[in-house]
Amino acid sequence: MARFRFGVGDYKYFAAPLPPVVADLRQHAYPPLAAIANRWMEALGSRDRYPDELEGLLARCRRAGQTKPTPLLLHYEAGGYNCLHRDLYGDVAFPLQLTAFLSRREADYTGGEFLLVEQRPRAQSRGMAITPERGELLIFATAERPVRGSRGYFRAGLRHGVSRVHAGSRHTLGIIFHDAR
Repeated sequence: MARFRFGVGDYKYFAAPLPPVVADLRQHAYPPLAAIANRWMEALGSRDRYPDELEGLLARCRRAGQTKPTPLLLHYEAGGYNCLHRDLYGDVAFPLQLTAFLSRREADYTGGEFLLVEQRPRAQSRGMAITPERGELLIFATAERPVRGSRGYFRAGLRHGVSRVHAGSRHTLGIIFHDAR
């Protein structure tokens, strides 16, 4: 991470074939999220729609030259953090992703809050620090989400990251549904 100025920590992408537990989570979480993503596209007036099954999205990724799996393990020690970012790896991007929390807050690590920052047009950014417990899943927007305004829906940009870990060791599993170039 540090080499690219992304933060201080380690991340390792899984290679194909994905470990069964990771592949199963990705496969089973996708369909209900695709339904939400399609409602988002409709609210935003977009004609884009996402396939009902993960294989349809991955076929779309392959046609765009995106063939590398994107699920990953992330690890931070004391002093580690992850800069605010978006997980976009090519022209095809699914608008939702999830993080599974593998470490116990306050027992395995302190600090290291999950950060979300939303930018609304002509307004200041709004941030949230989230402190999930081990075993919880957090579903969040990859890059933007629809927000209802006085004249209908608009796109609010989002970035996510991790605040500095104060002590211990923090591990998470990231599930990104679109593949990378």
